[in-house]
Amino acid sequence: MEDLIINNSRMVYAVIMAGGVGTRFWPKSRKSNPKQFLNLFGETSMIQQTAERLQGFVEEKQVVVVTNKDYVSLVEKQLPSIEPMNIIGEPVARNTAPCIASAAALLNKKDPESVMIVLPADHRIGSPNEFKRVLETAVETAKTQESLVTIGIKPNRPETGYGYIHRTSDVKIKNLNHPVYRVQEFTEKPDQETAQEFFESGDYLWNSGIFIWKTSTILDAFKEHLPEIFIEAEKLKKSDFKTEDVRRFYEACPPISIDYGIMEKAEKVHVIPGDFDWNDVGSWTAVHELSDKESEENSTDKGKAIYVNSSGNYISTNGKKLVAFAGVDNVALVETDDAILVVNLDQAQDVKEIVEKLKENEETKKYL
Repeated sequence: MEDLIINNSRMVYAVIMAGGVGTRFWPKSRKSNPKQFLNLFGETSMIQQTAERLQGFVEEKQVVVVTNKDYVSLVEKQLPSIEPMNIIGEPVARNTAPCIASAAALLNKKDPESVMIVLPADHRIGSPNEFKRVLETAVETAKTQESLVTIGIKPNRPETGYGYIHRTSDVKIKNLNHPVYRVQEFTEKPDQETAQEFFESGDYLWNSGIFIWKTSTILDAFKEHLPEIFIEAEKLKKSDFKTEDVRRFYEACPPISIDYGIMEKAEKVHVIPGDFDWNDVGSWTAVHELSDKESEENSTDKGKAIYVNSSGNYISTNGKKLVAFAGVDNVALVETDDAILVVNLDQAQDVKEIVEKLKENEETKKYL
C-alpha cells in the first residue's frame, strides 16, 4: 500500500517527545541510554521506528524531537536526517506541557499556519498505514475546526493501566475517513470494576497521548489555561532558540502535564478512535506480549534458552550464557553485562522501585 501524502504537507509537522528515562526497563534502559533508544523490537530503536512510521506523511525536515539535553547526541546519531535546529534539548524535566509549548513556539515561528502531530517516541504501532489514515482525519479536523484533537484507542479489554477518554455517543464531524467525536471528559486509570463498565459501554477509549492541533490553537489554549507557560513560550518564540534561550524557558516553567494543564479543561476537544494495534510499551510485560512466542507462550529475545514445565516467560540475555527454566511461570529474566533482573511479569511495574533503591547509595548508583 502506498504511503499517504497529506494535502498541504508543508504545513504538517511532527513532534516526537523523547525525554523519558525509562526506569521500568532497567537494566537495559540506563540513564545514559534510555528505553526510546533501545532496539526492543527488531533491528532499530523505538525512536527510529517512530520516525520511520511518519515517512510519506511528514517530511523529514519537518520532524522535531524534544529530548533531554543529555540525549541530543543520541538523537543526532540515531536520526541523522533531523535538522539540528529541530532538536530541543530540555535542561530540566518539566513534564509534557512545557515540552509541547517549546515545540509549538518553534513551529509557530517557522509557520503560523503549521499543524503539529505530537507523539511519544516509545509506542509500538502494528498497522502504520491505518495509523496514517487516522492522522489524515486528525490533521483535517485540526485545520478546519481549529480544535484540540487526540487519538483514542479502541479498547479490547477492561484495562486498568491506561487513562480513558469518554467520547460523545454520536459522531460530531462526518464526511472524513474516520468518525470524529467530541470529548466529554478525560478520566484517570480506573479500578477493575470501573474499567469493565467503560469497556462494556463502548463510549470510552484509551488515552493514547497522541495529539494533533494547529500551533496557533494550542498556543491560544496555553494562553487561556496555562498563562505562565504561554508568556514564556512567547519569549522563546522571539528568541534564536539557542541553548541559553531554551534553558531560560524551561527553568521558568512549572512542571505539569498537557492532560492536566489543558486537555482536561479545554472546551473544544475532538477524539478520533484508532484501531491500529497500539501499545505504549510500558513495562517488560508489554515486551513479552509483543514478542514472538515459542511453545507455552515463552519468548526468548536474545541468547539461548531451554524451558521445561515453564510457561509465559520472557528471557533476554547478552548471548554469552544458556538459560534454563524449570517449573517457572510468568517470569522475565533480563541480563546485561553488569546486571540481571528477575521479575514476575504481573509485577513488572515494580522495576521502577528497583531504580529508586539503586539511587540510595554510591555503590549502586553506577548501575543506573
